[in-house]
Amino acid sequence: MTRSRVALLCALGIDNFGSGLFLPLALVYVTQVVGVPLAVAGTAVTLGTVGGLVVPPLAGRLVDRVGPRVVVICAQLLQAAGAGAYLVADGAGAVVFAAVLLAAGQQLFYSSLFVLIADVAGDVPKDRPFAEVGMVRAGCFGLGGLVAGVLLTWQGLAGYRVALLLDVGTFVVAAGILGFCVQLVRPHQRDCERPARVLRNRPYLALILFSGLFGLSLEFFLIGTPVFVLDRLHGPAWLPGAILALLTVLTSVGGTLALRLTAKLTRIGAMRAGSALFSAWCLVSLGVLLVPEGWRVVYLLVSTLVFAAGDLVFGPRSGALAEAAAPPDARGRYLAAYQYAFTMAQVLAPAVVALFSVADWLPWVLVGVCAGLAVAGLGTLAPRLPADAVAPGQS
Repeated sequence: MTRSRVALLCALGIDNFGSGLFLPLALVYVTQVVGVPLAVAGTAVTLGTVGGLVVPPLAGRLVDRVGPRVVVICAQLLQAAGAGAYLVADGAGAVVFAAVLLAAGQQLFYSSLFVLIADVAGDVPKDRPFAEVGMVRAGCFGLGGLVAGVLLTWQGLAGYRVALLLDVGTFVVAAGILGFCVQLVRPHQRDCERPARVLRNRPYLALILFSGLFGLSLEFFLIGTPVFVLDRLHGPAWLPGAILALLTVLTSVGGTLALRLTAKLTRIGAMRAGSALFSAWCLVSLGVLLVPEGWRVVYLLVSTLVFAAGDLVFGPRSGALAEAAAPPDARGRYLAAYQYAFTMAQVLAPAVVALFSVADWLPWVLVGVCAGLAVAGLGTLAPRLPADAVAPGQS
């Protein structure tokens, strides 16, 4: 592994450690420290998130013009500014401003990150580099969450500000490492020709759509599991955290193993397998309603293994396919557009979770059907994408 790849992994690990410190606590921070009522706080943070949706098209153009490293560094500094704005926020208006800055930085980051990973990796299949990044980021995010819990236990409300200060610092440190220690194996080159437009590439748009159906499962897991466990099943308060911790452990150690186990599958085949596992996870999780109450904790922890398997199988291959299927002179625009698959899932997931108020089974069925549609849709998409992008990636 080259020094630049090690430096990149360190920078991204530090970045995600900081995100783990604050992002899960953002809404609680706004209500308990800033003093904004929950309904207003939720609206303010949501407005900020929606405001970030305008960033990917701009980010893609910037990546194609100046290269991904500069854009990722700018994204880190913008996120630092957003976290710092939370630190001095004193009302709903200031919270909206901070949320917009942070969301814009996040969208800028994700819209340029995968081009940077690809350029640092060089001319090799990107499945393994993406898997390695996913493992490091998952592990460090979980570690950040654990440290935040310790800070809140020892410092009380003051722990929120300490966590937020550390978050600002991690963004700045990560930006510094990227600026001084990361060199691109495949240097950015501006192309004088007009690049192809994403909206005219129907197979790529279909890839975004089907990946979004998969992404809905990811977002539903993160925000829907606590609601289902605590509000619908009336399970123990520690169980959602235990489920998330189990997922974090599995995804932080299992990425490269999943690649080896699925090495004979095409990227589309691996993505279909991951989507099928997510559909199965929905069915298995719904089955907890038939399980005796004393066995529900064990049952839900075991069902998390199915979800983790789907995430490990789908994740690296989807990023590698999206990168390989993009025209070389427009990768920035294409990969920025690909992020909308997961951004729109973030927007839709709360509405899906709200359906628990209608029936306990309804959100599970809806998410499971979406994952099943991804399996079917990806199967029809394979012949329409470049053959060398669909071919198996080396692990």
